[in-house]
Amino acid sequence: MVRICLLLSVWMGICAEAMATDLAVLSKADAGLKIAYGKDPLQFGELSLPGGPGPHPVVVFIHGGCWLAQYDIKHSRALARALAADGVAVWNLEYRRVGDSGGGWPGTFLDVALGADHLRSIAKEHKLDLSRVTAMGHSAGGHFALWLAMREKIPATSEVHRPEPLAVSGVIGLAPAPELDQLFDRAVCGQVIGKLMGGSPKDFPHRYRDAMPSRWVPLGVPQTLVIGKLDSSWGWVGKSYKKLAEKAGDDDIELLLPGKAGHFEVIDPESTAWPIVLSAVRKMAGREEAKQESN
Repeated sequence: MVRICLLLSVWMGICAEAMATDLAVLSKADAGLKIAYGKDPLQFGELSLPGGPGPHPVVVFIHGGCWLAQYDIKHSRALARALAADGVAVWNLEYRRVGDSGGGWPGTFLDVALGADHLRSIAKEHKLDLSRVTAMGHSAGGHFALWLAMREKIPATSEVHRPEPLAVSGVIGLAPAPELDQLFDRAVCGQVIGKLMGGSPKDFPHRYRDAMPSRWVPLGVPQTLVIGKLDSSWGWVGKSYKKLAEKAGDDDIELLLPGKAGHFEVIDPESTAWPIVLSAVRKMAGREEAKQESN
């Protein structure tokens, strides 16, 4: 496999390390069972189920792509299939993004919330264990994975509040990008944060408050951040969040740094980073201790 530098020059603004992951190859994986959680064509999830009778632990996965419409669910299907083959049900969410009708604030956030909560409607039929739900996401999706864990703290007056949000038992952030104010200051992805939020942190402080997990730490759930050692473009933002969370009292948070990995290897089941990711998922599901080593 070869790295797609043209894609990354748009997504990351850089084409530096010679990585091995090809998103086009990942996108060839079969989709899970498509289930709508809303009326818009982009309001759906793909459910990948493991073998066996269940009830199955569940990963709610949110794909990345700089919150932009041009990067869709396809490149996360290989990860979903690999996790299901290892014994975990995966509810892989699609959602409206910047550039989609209804995307941005508050639609993108409400889609992720509505999609996660829809698990309650399908749990019985598909034998899903809602006492073991892990929120997991990559890059922009890693932001939303952490956001799902803070939703119960969002005030009822907020545009992105939903009553009785689905509880998650833990979070796995793969190169997560949760610090929206810092990302706004760096004008990432063509100043996508301003487009996502409708303006700057000064323009809409309450929006940023209700969108950023670091404003509500401690989250009080186990959190594992997996960031490739070679992820020079996005690795900093997940590490920044970890410092803020620990300072606020989130003591059950760990950082895993697989070697020979950049931004995309953490979602590639064929990469050297994958055993570390898989071990973290197993740990969240109560199945083993996470591997601490780097490659």
